[in-house]
Amino acid sequence: MRRRLSTSAHHEEMEKANGKSPPSRLCFLATLAAMFWIMIFYFHFTVLSSNPISIPEQSVPFPSISSKSQRISEAYEALELLKMMAKPKPKPSDVHLDTHKAPEVFPFTRALQTIENNTDPCGGRYIYVHDLPSRFNADMLRDCRQLSLWTNMCKFTSNAGLGPPLENVEGVFSNTGWYATNQFAVDVIFNNRMKQYECLTKDSSIAAAFFVPFYAGFDIARYLWGYNISVRDTASLELVDWLMKRPEWSVMDGRDHFLVAGRITWDFRRLTDSETDWGNKLLFLSAAKNMSMLVVESSPWNANDFGIPYPTYFHPARDAEVFIWQDRMRKLERKYLFSFAGAPRPDNPQSIRGQIIDQCKRSTVCKLLECDFGESKCHSPSSIMQMFQSSLFCLQPQGDSYTRRSAFDSMLAGCIPVFFHPGSAYIQYTWHLPRNYSTYSVFIPEDDIRKRNISIEGRLKKIPPDVVEIMRETVIRLIPRLIYADPRSKLETLKDAFDVAVQAVINKVTKIRRDIIEGHRDKDFIEENSWKYALLEDGHQPVEPHEWDPFFSKPKDGKGDSHTSSAEAAKNSWKNEQRSQV
Repeated sequence: MRRRLSTSAHHEEMEKANGKSPPSRLCFLATLAAMFWIMIFYFHFTVLSSNPISIPEQSVPFPSISSKSQRISEAYEALELLKMMAKPKPKPSDVHLDTHKAPEVFPFTRALQTIENNTDPCGGRYIYVHDLPSRFNADMLRDCRQLSLWTNMCKFTSNAGLGPPLENVEGVFSNTGWYATNQFAVDVIFNNRMKQYECLTKDSSIAAAFFVPFYAGFDIARYLWGYNISVRDTASLELVDWLMKRPEWSVMDGRDHFLVAGRITWDFRRLTDSETDWGNKLLFLSAAKNMSMLVVESSPWNANDFGIPYPTYFHPARDAEVFIWQDRMRKLERKYLFSFAGAPRPDNPQSIRGQIIDQCKRSTVCKLLECDFGESKCHSPSSIMQMFQSSLFCLQPQGDSYTRRSAFDSMLAGCIPVFFHPGSAYIQYTWHLPRNYSTYSVFIPEDDIRKRNISIEGRLKKIPPDVVEIMRETVIRLIPRLIYADPRSKLETLKDAFDVAVQAVINKVTKIRRDIIEGHRDKDFIEENSWKYALLEDGHQPVEPHEWDPFFSKPKDGKGDSHTSSAEAAKNSWKNEQRSQV
């Protein structure tokens, strides 16, 4: 290099000495252009001719100018292809970021999309009703005399399940809307209300939920006494078999299905196949565990049943009937501080009824209606409602099981309920009652009566009059959502117990569907703590220790609540049904 540089410099000096000027820049550019074309022809005849696909040699005429430009273009295309092939392949993560995966389509996508349709008043509220064979519903009504061992249920299934009208002889009721409704008639009342639901659909793809019009309560009521487990289970097994063959079932394996049973849950939770065990096993069937069953008393320890109100005697056909009744309850003069309607339970050592009756008898501000076999004012709807209407507080201890119809009759009368066990209302009717129970009721733990003999009268007198007035107003405002409107009509603006329950089921199913889409799974869910989840605004919140844990513990020594003792309570409840029949 250094030698070439020195020679060149020497040559330049000689040219200057001879008076010659150096080559012009134009010549230099011409040289570069020539070299460029030489490289192109070299690339064409050398690189492209080395194509891996072998072509037989043949004499080819010299290409024309147009074909030459085409060849050059092809050369550039080949060069670009080589560049692309030389690029490194993108990582899987880069592909994920750069491309948009098509959203997965679920069978219930259309149903969820209707929620966003603001022009559709039924968007997100459609209910699909299964067309069951008549043996699951209508046939039972035709054989209504077989629905109860002691009672002719035919009169109670009349008037769309409301029973015979009540005469307002003593002026206790309104002039219209009052019926002698059986406390276990919710099956037929709910089904007839569903027939009037404004958002029924035959298109299952847009259904927010699926209703199964099976009269589960009437079915088991026929066979509770004197029938083997095979007979008791027959209809439940046939129902599940029928449902599982339906295409609507396969969409969510029944998690979007619901049915109503107007009895307590223990009638459907037989633990074994022993002939001496109580009830049938409907709620323990694998398929039924996916469905939601609405019962008048649910289990604290299971997730597939939900409490709905017992039917009262009031079934208004119009909003105005409700408003008039509410105003009347506000204006009543209540001369008794508290009252109780019920019978003692001498065979149940855990019952506090005997102590409650004793306290009421000793008090000058308590009204008592003792209920027992035979004729009694306790069995008269008029006498019961009259007592509740004249009382500020109504005592509601456990019945044969956790709950009592009386609690809803008393609230209908504007009487503030006093509960002694959280299972009597607070964990049962979370769809229909405020979670803050102190706004509408008084809670006195059973042990305060059983062990400490606390004075009920003294406890209630400590509540300031202005607080009592606020609580009573809260109870009166709750009345619409605690009653079942006349199934043959429709309230204009008010939401009754049926409306509240249906919307709650829809909300539950919608949440499940969205969780499926988003891949959410509550792996920490403990079914035995179901009663705790019912008290949470968001079921996915962690379940902490609760002040009511002792009420729902299930110790092995048999001193606490358990499925077995609850089943025994169900048996006692059935025995005592004959007391309440008129």
